[in-house]
Amino acid sequence: MTEPNTPHRPRFVELSPDRVSRFWKEVTVASHTDGGWAVLLDGRTPKTPAKAQLVLPTEAAARLVADEWAAQGEFLDPNTMPATRLASTAIDRIGQAREPVADEIAAYAGTDVVCYLAEHPTPLVKRQEAAWTPWREWAAREMGVALEPAVGIIHQPQSEASIARVKAHALTLDDMRLTGLATAVPLLGSAVLALALEQGVLPGEEAFDLSRIDELFQEEQWGVDAEAAERTEARRAEAVLLQQWFAALA
Repeated sequence: MTEPNTPHRPRFVELSPDRVSRFWKEVTVASHTDGGWAVLLDGRTPKTPAKAQLVLPTEAAARLVADEWAAQGEFLDPNTMPATRLASTAIDRIGQAREPVADEIAAYAGTDVVCYLAEHPTPLVKRQEAAWTPWREWAAREMGVALEPAVGIIHQPQSEASIARVKAHALTLDDMRLTGLATAVPLLGSAVLALALEQGVLPGEEAFDLSRIDELFQEEQWGVDAEAAERTEARRAEAVLLQQWFAALA
């Protein structure tokens, strides 16, 4: 099973790789004159890479970003600022690419990880069925997205109506939530798990663990090296951050 071929995926903005010294002392948030909440560094709003003001729709989301700026040490480290990156991407790019972004999200419903059960061994198959069936049922019941499971890696065509419902839901989201969903879907390899995360019914850490049942099973059999474990924990932390992002935007 491969990821959808989506050549129009908008690239997420990269925060400056240059070594930038911390030039601020105090980080606060305040309501913005044009609506929303601005992050303030010593009373001034920082800019996105496209030179737009860093303004978010809710106070909680602005504080999530502000906390990253407040936590910086002597030098700014973009790798420790995922919420800032999400906000900058939403402000600078997503508004101009909503349709292709929604198409990409919907395409994952056609190759969703929760629809592909292993042929063997039996313990893995049972674990997948027990973990994934409730979320396929949730998607059908709550989102109108009915996806059919398959055994093995042969592609299972899914209902065009269900894929269309995923796209339609994505397009109802504001740019900030759409950015979060577009980040969650490839991280989890699943539109179903990403939608449950976005809807606030599935915690980020649990969503991540559900998305990698196969990997976890293999690790239990053969072990895992330190480098792979570090990558896994970084991805898990991203899923937890996305949970916080969606909650802050509610």
